[in-house]
Amino acid sequence: MSENQTPEFEQTGERVAQAYRDIQAPLDAKEQRSFEPKEEDPKKSHAMQAGARPYPAPPFPEQHQAKPGEEYKLDPAPMYDAPFYKGSGKLEHKVALITGADSGIGRAVAVLFAREGADVAIGYLSEDTDAQETKEAVEREGRRAILLPGDVADPAYAKAAVERTVAEFGRLDILVNNAAFQEHVLDFEDLTEEHFDRTLRTNLYGYFHMAKAAVKHLPNGGSIINTGSVTGLLGNKDLLDYSLTKGGIHAFTRSLATHLIEKGIRVNAVAPGPVWTPLNPADKLGPDVAEFGAKTPMKRAAQPEEIAPAYVFLASPQTASYITGEILPIIGGYNGG
Repeated sequence: MSENQTPEFEQTGERVAQAYRDIQAPLDAKEQRSFEPKEEDPKKSHAMQAGARPYPAPPFPEQHQAKPGEEYKLDPAPMYDAPFYKGSGKLEHKVALITGADSGIGRAVAVLFAREGADVAIGYLSEDTDAQETKEAVEREGRRAILLPGDVADPAYAKAAVERTVAEFGRLDILVNNAAFQEHVLDFEDLTEEHFDRTLRTNLYGYFHMAKAAVKHLPNGGSIINTGSVTGLLGNKDLLDYSLTKGGIHAFTRSLATHLIEKGIRVNAVAPGPVWTPLNPADKLGPDVAEFGAKTPMKRAAQPEEIAPAYVFLASPQTASYITGEILPIIGGYNGG
């Protein structure tokens, strides 16, 4: 166990991870029967490439993971280190606490925050191997990092994570609410109350608990960034509960932003479309994962390093001092017609 971990919350985190798997297993079994071989479309157009380096596009290898999902098992590995991104001190001497920072968007945000000068507290559920890699990535940028395993749905964890961050680093300037639970259903009647409750507790209660614990420590000029989703803007027929929570996060962002103006704390949200992270192979089964992101106008999913700069932009007082209550979609384009 790392000296930076919070052992009193590790057992809770693993219990919740098992609860995630218990919800996932029967839905996986039912869906597996629905797959039939698909013929490759010869007219399929190429994915759009407009970044600093090429990014992978479907088809991906078929793969599936038990929840909560682990980045080190993904093929191909998500691209998070943004080698062409040059830091310029936008977050110099600041401290950030990021939930769901072990992998995916959270890891990429942690790396760029560190590159811009911030120390980072890494909140996560139970994925120790991934979290350790994020910690080492932050340290390679010359900044400090601590590990905070536990369940954001637990208000005691939220309070302890914030207080540990302040105790270790002396302050807290930025909270990124990013942890999420997602599990799709093909039939509405398969959405159990337990499943629905778990989604709301992680995605809504978790954001609420973390924000409430952080606000008393955030200074004038502090920032809260919530991870929303395109599903909260457009809906998703198979992610009824998840879409509900993401729409709620968008509304919470706008409301909390207005509430905290007098304290000088800005609150914004990023609403990504499909991003290649463990969240998705731990939701979809292999055949769907293979085509993940193919239906976007760009014909591919984003890589985490393509999303993370938006968090830097919204966190920094140098770039977003007059921006609060905004929802920034990053979804790979809109379908016309």
